[in-house]
Amino acid sequence: MRNPLIKRLPRELKGELGKYLVIFLFIVGTISIVSGWNVAGSSMATAYDKSFEEYSIEDGNFQLAAEADDDLLSALEIDTRKIYENFYVEEETKEVDSILRIFQKREKIDLECLMDGEFPAAENEIAIDRMYADNNDLAVGDTLTLGGKEYEICGLVALSDYSALFSNPSDMMFDAMKFGVAVVTPDCFEDLGETHLHYNYSWRYQDRPEDDAEAKELSEEFLKTLGEETAMHGNAVTGYIPEYTNQAIIFTGDDIKGDKTFINIFLYIVVVIIAFVFAITTGNTIAKEANVIGTLRATGYKKSELVLHYMTMPMLVVLAAAIVGNILGYTALKNFAANAYYGSYSLPTYKTLWNADAFLKTTVIPLLIMLVINFVMLNRKLSLPPLKFIRRDLSRRTKKKAFRLNSKIGIMHRFQLRVIFQNIPNYVTIFVGVFFANAILMFGLLFTPMLDHYQDMITTDLLASHQYLLKFPAETAENSAEKYAATALKTEDKKIKTEDATVYGISDDSAYVKIQFSKDSDGVFLSNAYANKYGLHKGDTIQMKEQFGAKEYEFQVDGIYDYPAAVCVFMERKQFCETFDKDADYFNGYFSDSEITDIDDNYIATEVTVDDLTKTSRQLKLSMGDMMSIFLAFGILMFLLIVYLLSKIIVEKNAQSISMAKILGYQNREINRIYIMPTAIVVIFSMLVTIPIVNVSMKYIFQYFFREYAGYLPYYVGAPTYVKMAIIGVLSYLCIAFLQTRKVKKIPMADALKNVE
Repeated sequence: MRNPLIKRLPRELKGELGKYLVIFLFIVGTISIVSGWNVAGSSMATAYDKSFEEYSIEDGNFQLAAEADDDLLSALEIDTRKIYENFYVEEETKEVDSILRIFQKREKIDLECLMDGEFPAAENEIAIDRMYADNNDLAVGDTLTLGGKEYEICGLVALSDYSALFSNPSDMMFDAMKFGVAVVTPDCFEDLGETHLHYNYSWRYQDRPEDDAEAKELSEEFLKTLGEETAMHGNAVTGYIPEYTNQAIIFTGDDIKGDKTFINIFLYIVVVIIAFVFAITTGNTIAKEANVIGTLRATGYKKSELVLHYMTMPMLVVLAAAIVGNILGYTALKNFAANAYYGSYSLPTYKTLWNADAFLKTTVIPLLIMLVINFVMLNRKLSLPPLKFIRRDLSRRTKKKAFRLNSKIGIMHRFQLRVIFQNIPNYVTIFVGVFFANAILMFGLLFTPMLDHYQDMITTDLLASHQYLLKFPAETAENSAEKYAATALKTEDKKIKTEDATVYGISDDSAYVKIQFSKDSDGVFLSNAYANKYGLHKGDTIQMKEQFGAKEYEFQVDGIYDYPAAVCVFMERKQFCETFDKDADYFNGYFSDSEITDIDDNYIATEVTVDDLTKTSRQLKLSMGDMMSIFLAFGILMFLLIVYLLSKIIVEKNAQSISMAKILGYQNREINRIYIMPTAIVVIFSMLVTIPIVNVSMKYIFQYFFREYAGYLPYYVGAPTYVKMAIIGVLSYLCIAFLQTRKVKKIPMADALKNVE
């Protein structure tokens, strides 16, 4: 026999159409975004993993001070390791403010993927990175001037070893606007000359390492061999990057796979909140239909049948939303996610892969979460005896006694407090929902101001307007120039990923780095970026290690210097020379207020500019600007959804009391004070309490997240962000309150005569 309760489902849907429609649309939006991200992310991750073999990506690269002779290369090519020449030249571009790293087209290692146009065939043709071209409004057919010579852009490419455009492996963030890569013909590459030539070599194993642990072991053995052999052949290692630490290669894969995990967790949090909202709204329905439920139980209906009935509609709504969300995710939203990745990374062409994993994570798991939460709460709610339902006594206490309120409290305030106490579960859910909504809102609002603040700090606290690092010591007549010595060491910390840190040897009475070094101590000063990231203070001891060797160093921290732009160490130049076994007058750099023009470019290794220091904030804005708008909109929608549904329950739950109040002569304005104002108080209280909690939580999340990145980005939330959050919250609630006051106004006096016991 067909269950007659099924006939109630269409009427229930019609009666609660607004609630179900709002939840349906919210879940569709969430699942479509997550599904699209999973499909695009999985497809791109697969293409990324396959690219290592398809494009013969290197297992690492090293740079030498001079070109390696045949004997040195023969000594390095042992076992299954093959060395490939992979020289490049760096040139400034005239048409846009950027540096272009130019390779000759590779044929055996680090191959390129052609995205548009053609590979270069003539000496005046160049193929540039596709994302660099997009960010600088360059296209096939345009002209670029490099070293005084014009080149026609013949194609847009993705270099397999530069999926993320890191110009330096120690950088915190890549820079796809002011740094790019390109390929030219071999003849064209020779014409570029040796002024800005880097003697870069890549290696690849015939028997590839199975994991990073094996790669690390092989890399350390090779580094030792490389150091010994280059010294024997009168050369020197100036750079060494194994593939498993090369951010230009691994950053993209780590980010894509990390995004999938993050966005799935986000979906499950949303589903849990929606499940509790469903459970509370269904509990309110049970309270309204208590007499009917008691009668059904008394006439033989099982508790399990009623549980199934009240779970059916929420499960059908979520199932329908999951189906529609997946359809949208696999079509329109997939392209949105793919475009977001292509807007940040130089990825090769990918092919969409349909996988069961995305369906499992965006449909099966949300349905299971909804099923479990609703089943547990409904099973408990419907476990009371039939007689209790008939009497409309849903309390589990043997003595039902109202909480006593002080009679000195005004009658209206007592009414408001009574409404709050009667709806504690609803208000707890509102509090939790407002917390998550504020977390999403803050994430959407704080990012740009935080990056602007970081950029202001860096540009304000520069070491010097011009900072040069030399290949070889060279004198200058520039009056404002001040010598310094510098080298790079690796940080050593068990809790935080190893990164390169610059060690500066500062001249006595420096005009640029104003530190009073102690004459009685061999200690060092740390930049506040180093100290804050690693949790170091004056008196602590730090361990550091050679970049391309095994020698270790230990320094005592004598103080912290206000320099947020980089993780670095400051010591006296005399101490620097003694520590690193240099001549007493050794230097390899200049600080200067003015540009130095009398040193040959062949002697300058690099110039540290404001653009170099601000690349992190610039690239993060470029990559994540659109995403922040999505988080902002999503946070507002979550706030509106939860507060609207739960405040709606409170009004409906008290419909009979509101109707009686109208009969007794209370005006709508007074009734709103009793039943709408308590919700307003709870919402405002929730906002005031959760914003500081969210701030503290977000601070620890950011600190943990950025520990895996080189460099340091300080967490910062300005007062305008808090003001914006408060204004958004208040305006959102005013919209909801307006809808609820209309609902109160429509409640008829006749409701007071219904269900009278």
